[in-house]
Amino acid sequence: MYDRQLRHMVILCHPEQDSFNASVAKAYCAAVHERGHEALVRDLYGMGFHPVLKSTERPGEHFREFSDVEQELDILEGTDVFVLVYPIWFGGPPAMLKGYIERVLGSGVVPQSVHDRDARGVLAGKRLVSFTSSALAADWLDQQGQLQAVITGFDRYIEHAFGMQPSEHHHVGGIVAGVTSDVIDRHLHDVRAQAHAIAEQIEARTGA
Repeated sequence: MYDRQLRHMVILCHPEQDSFNASVAKAYCAAVHERGHEALVRDLYGMGFHPVLKSTERPGEHFREFSDVEQELDILEGTDVFVLVYPIWFGGPPAMLKGYIERVLGSGVVPQSVHDRDARGVLAGKRLVSFTSSALAADWLDQQGQLQAVITGFDRYIEHAFGMQPSEHHHVGGIVAGVTSDVIDRHLHDVRAQAHAIAEQIEARTGA
């Protein structure tokens, strides 16, 4: 039985504060708050996060963590569910998010640990959920194999590399300027429902 609130860390990666992705992050947090869970948003663009990995941040003799990474890892400590919210751009996640994975979540992780799935970072044993959007229709992305490529090459790689629980991915296509509020509201309703379901699963798994 858990002796603390279940904690969700929503990592948002979009340059516009009023983006659809930002609305997804807010909807997710509101839903898990309703279940008494804690939720915190890490807005990478809003934080001014520096995504470029320095040479000394690579594992090895001269490895060291920079202060911004140390502070971020302290914030992430104790998280039960990691939620990635981002747009699919040119077939993959934004470079800012990739840099966050490399500098923060992958800090100090060596290749052999990835191979053996025995990394001991903040992600180990935790749940990964992704919410993505695209301007192009989801059906078109499927036909090109792009959505599955993101799920396989990003989500499942992270899941395996950091020893996480099975991941899940929710995607919304057709998010363009002029999309009606009814369509947006319907998608956000789905996000809230998915968040409630995820929270319920975590409660059942942890006995919280």
